[in-house]
Amino acid sequence: MDLLQLVVLAVVQGITEFLPISSSGHLVLVPLLTDWPDQGLRIDVAVHVGSLGAVVLYLWRDIGQMLGGAFTGWDQGPMGQPARRLVVLIAIATLPVIAAGVALSVIGTDGLRRLDVIAWTMLGFGVLLYVADQRCRNDRRLESLGVGGALIIGLAQILALIPGTSRAGITITAARWLGYERTEAARFSMLLSIPTILAAGGLLAKDLYELGELAVTQDAAIGALLAFVSAFVAIVLMMRWLRNASYTPFVVYRVVLGLILLALAYGG
Repeated sequence: MDLLQLVVLAVVQGITEFLPISSSGHLVLVPLLTDWPDQGLRIDVAVHVGSLGAVVLYLWRDIGQMLGGAFTGWDQGPMGQPARRLVVLIAIATLPVIAAGVALSVIGTDGLRRLDVIAWTMLGFGVLLYVADQRCRNDRRLESLGVGGALIIGLAQILALIPGTSRAGITITAARWLGYERTEAARFSMLLSIPTILAAGGLLAKDLYELGELAVTQDAAIGALLAFVSAFVAIVLMMRWLRNASYTPFVVYRVVLGLILLALAYGG
């Protein structure tokens, strides 16, 4: 792959993965709006894995506590300890998208990687995020999240399989509808990304091993590293912003981009 294309893809992925503006949609847009060939799902997943490293670094305290809770205190029951309780809730929220992903792997999703699809999802789910962020309560913390709430967020995450929806965006939207604080919604969304990206990364590793394509492996490694750096910077800046502000700038970006893409898709 051309180095410039790889750099652009990795930086785009890193910046957009945890912002509610759809990393997958932007990755599809890059080849659609340039003369570059589609990079394919393997490179898409590789840069997602780089982003995973960034969220693990940023949330290392949460992850450390969750790992400790997963192996201790079972005499209190599966939901008895706060850290292990969060592990259970993340597992519950992850199951729906894994089941849907397996189904779509059989059906295929190439038909959804289109400009008009991304335009409508970018616009529609952007408006939905705005309504949730502005009209819903903003005082709940993750300590109050239960099985029902985790399942609702997990079911919403299925929609992220449609390019342009945004996994971060739809899970944050669901959490905001349930009344969780903006930073708490983003935090749970990032934690929820870990098992999803791990699963996709595992499939990538298996695919690359079976193909034995060294060039693809090198491209994937470079893309993952660049995505890691850009994703970490984006996470830090977003979380600082959300402590004192809303998701409105991300909504404005989505709506403007969605309208531009609609004009390109239907303007001939």
